[in-house]
Amino acid sequence: MSYFPEVSKIEFEGPDSRNPLAYKYYNASETLCGKSMEELLRFSVCYWHTFRGTGVDPFGAPTMDRPWEDGTDSVDMALKRVDVAFEFIEKLGAPFYCWHDRDVAPEGSSLKETNEILDRVAAKLKAEQERTGIKLLWGTANMFSNPRFMHGAATSCNADVFAYGAAQVKKAIEVTHELGGENYVFWGGREGYHNLFNTDMKRELDHLASFMHMAHEHAKSIGFTGQFLFEPKPKEPTKHQYDFDAAACLNFIRSNGLEDVVKLNIETNHATLAGHTMMHELEYSSMQGYLGSIDANTGDLLLGWDTDQFPTDIYLTTQCMLVILKQGGLAPGGINFDAKVRRESFEPIDLFYAHIGGMDTFARGAKIAAKIIEEGRLAEIVTNRYSSWDSGIGAKIEAGEVNFADLETYMLKKGEADPSGSGRQELIENLINEYI
Repeated sequence: MSYFPEVSKIEFEGPDSRNPLAYKYYNASETLCGKSMEELLRFSVCYWHTFRGTGVDPFGAPTMDRPWEDGTDSVDMALKRVDVAFEFIEKLGAPFYCWHDRDVAPEGSSLKETNEILDRVAAKLKAEQERTGIKLLWGTANMFSNPRFMHGAATSCNADVFAYGAAQVKKAIEVTHELGGENYVFWGGREGYHNLFNTDMKRELDHLASFMHMAHEHAKSIGFTGQFLFEPKPKEPTKHQYDFDAAACLNFIRSNGLEDVVKLNIETNHATLAGHTMMHELEYSSMQGYLGSIDANTGDLLLGWDTDQFPTDIYLTTQCMLVILKQGGLAPGGINFDAKVRRESFEPIDLFYAHIGGMDTFARGAKIAAKIIEEGRLAEIVTNRYSSWDSGIGAKIEAGEVNFADLETYMLKKGEADPSGSGRQELIENLINEYI
């Protein structure tokens, strides 16, 4: 049975094509910076928004037309949904997918039954992976939807909830390992606080660090060698999330001896909620060697919440790819479309239009970024701007060869600093626009 009978395999037809069900820029086999586009971009379809999204929002009921759904969260429906997902991903031509445990399998009446259900669904996921060649980019555990996690999971004030979360993550890591997942993600949906008057912040953060160390120890004990990823998010649903942004996450990582354990998974809409650009969060993570993977989406500048829209801004994807190409790619991470169609785009075919647009937009951004790097005009401007550090007193400062007294002597003799050059911001903006 086909769940998308009107859609054939999405093919690359080039920028002159007017076929809405074809790639204009994403050519999986095309070589860019020494890698095929498929290998460089490592696109992943997310299971939650794509196959579990209903279009519900705080002001309205579900809107999505999903003919395959029977209105239940039964095991049979979960198994059927695997068929839907793999038909979609196979026709789209994406090499990866990713999930939360509760996306793919419902909870049972006990932890034991829940684990058994997940195993049943995982067996079918594995069979479909083997049939299609589609791989698991990463798995993670949903520790935010069930009411037991109202106070968080690893940072809960209830030790039993911490223990339940540990058991759930243990199982999620094991299933990720069984399915050949290349990464495992920690996203603390409710790891934060609403009110500091009733919160022991230090104790909660200590518990979170212990949780992650235990997860790493278990992963090693079962032979899972995939990359651990920590995903920043500043707020929503809590007033303050402990994984606020890349800087907060890296401070937590270094403060708790997790430097060699986990890297970061950066999301665009989370970056903007934290008051940053995506390029800032990517650059901050990458320059320190901690950029592991990204969630590709965007928000609406007129709305103040996590709208998780598909990326269609070529300027944004060019910025992303400048950082990603500079560090040589994301592998074993990738570009996951943590994005959902609008509640008004309710027909199944809209899922294809959305993903095609996102993949084409990133492919265009990659090509533009590669040309910017190849021609070196932007790099030359940056090099010239910092040229005073390449020789003389600047080189001595960077080499640690001078102290405050030496610098005072230098300036007393010189009398005044040399004038600074122009930042050339408008020239640079014009330059980027030339390439776009």
